[in-house]
Amino acid sequence: MNKSHDEVWNNCLEIIRDIIPSASFKTWFEPIVPLRLEKNVLTIQVPSPFFYEYLEEQYIDILRKTLRREIGNDAKLEYNIIMENSAFTNGKPYTVRYPSRNKADLQNKPMQVPFEATQPAIRNPFIIPGIKKVHFDPRLNPDYSFANFVEGECNRLARSAGIAVGNNPGGTAFNPLMIYGDSGLGKTHLVQAIGILVKEKYPDKTVLYVNANKFQTQFVESIRNNNKNDFLHFYQMIDVLIIDDVHEFAGKEKTQDTFFHIFNHLHQSGKQLILTCDKPPVELQGMEQRLLSRFKWGLLADLQKPDFETRLAILRKKAYNDGIELPDEIFEFLAENISSNIRELESGLISLYAQSTLNRKEVTLELARQMVDRLVNTQRREITIDYIQKVVCEYYKIPVDQMQGKTRKREIVQARQVSMYFSKNLTKASLASIGSSIGGKDHATVLHACKTVNNLIDTDRHFRNQILEIEKKLKV
Repeated sequence: MNKSHDEVWNNCLEIIRDIIPSASFKTWFEPIVPLRLEKNVLTIQVPSPFFYEYLEEQYIDILRKTLRREIGNDAKLEYNIIMENSAFTNGKPYTVRYPSRNKADLQNKPMQVPFEATQPAIRNPFIIPGIKKVHFDPRLNPDYSFANFVEGECNRLARSAGIAVGNNPGGTAFNPLMIYGDSGLGKTHLVQAIGILVKEKYPDKTVLYVNANKFQTQFVESIRNNNKNDFLHFYQMIDVLIIDDVHEFAGKEKTQDTFFHIFNHLHQSGKQLILTCDKPPVELQGMEQRLLSRFKWGLLADLQKPDFETRLAILRKKAYNDGIELPDEIFEFLAENISSNIRELESGLISLYAQSTLNRKEVTLELARQMVDRLVNTQRREITIDYIQKVVCEYYKIPVDQMQGKTRKREIVQARQVSMYFSKNLTKASLASIGSSIGGKDHATVLHACKTVNNLIDTDRHFRNQILEIEKKLKV
């Protein structure tokens, strides 16, 4: 393409002038200055952050369509925003680069869903009582797109599979697609990106993202309100169902049974299922085997901790999206020293920028070092049921698999009870989930174990000291 940035922008203005009122054109488009055109990215300068926000809210569809007509389907828009005077720039204005959000319309079309009728049922056999149009939010965050998802060795398989599913939902071998990995590695971002891609390519498809905990709450409410069938019908009519944190179904037998029927119906109907989990199915405790086997029908793709190059790319992408400009040495320092997960990496960047802005300090390597020292030193190990079992078994010098077994030896039973006690007090897991993870027990066994440990703490000084020692090890 040989067009200059001025020519492209002037051609866009000619089209826009005929579409919007002249007063609006004069107010919102005449002040814009085209700056450059590089690799299908047109950069324009706007007078203020408010100006940028208004264009993105009111005119982004027009801008997107006209740019694609001039540049092609890969056309992108970038803003140079003139910022107010700042103490960092001796009172002089400065500019910040922002990409266009380029947010697609993610709303689902109204769909016919059977719900309990608010009026007496009509007996006409050709009219189904209680059917009404239902609008519902797909619960997708437009910022969680593939454009904002940085690819690396740690996520290449999962990302590639996700794009394949987004381009052909229900039509690939990746059904279900299960993404698993530790917290903070991008599972939610990736599955939402798939949902966004589906809505962009197939606007008429019904997409829903829901956390497993929310699904569980809805199910309980449906039983309480005696409309379980409506709950089932609703989920069975969705084209792309995304369930996040499916491991939270552990120990919840009725929820698993209901999800099993929804899963079967959707899969047999050629609908797409996308799931996330904190571990592979083979390591899940408290889940029905028939569900676990179905999780393995499609593709299992894991997310690993990002390497240095990927962490660096993530930081630069986040900074670009948020209009943050920092020296390369700062990005490299953060990427080198915050390696646990992506969420903490991005949090470190925002914390550093906030400290600089609020305290009116220049972003230096020393300021970054101070921030990282505080962040890393105050981070506490995430306490999980598996971690508690490991620490307790190390303390009592017994193998974990022996505690997971059915032996009734006194020392094994006590270690099992102590693990249940700490799991109840130090995690947010349900009693059923704790029991299924520790020896395959039920919630009543967990309650009994906690009561036993509390009684021993009150009556046995030696045992109380053991609990204090284990607690210190857990919170190191």
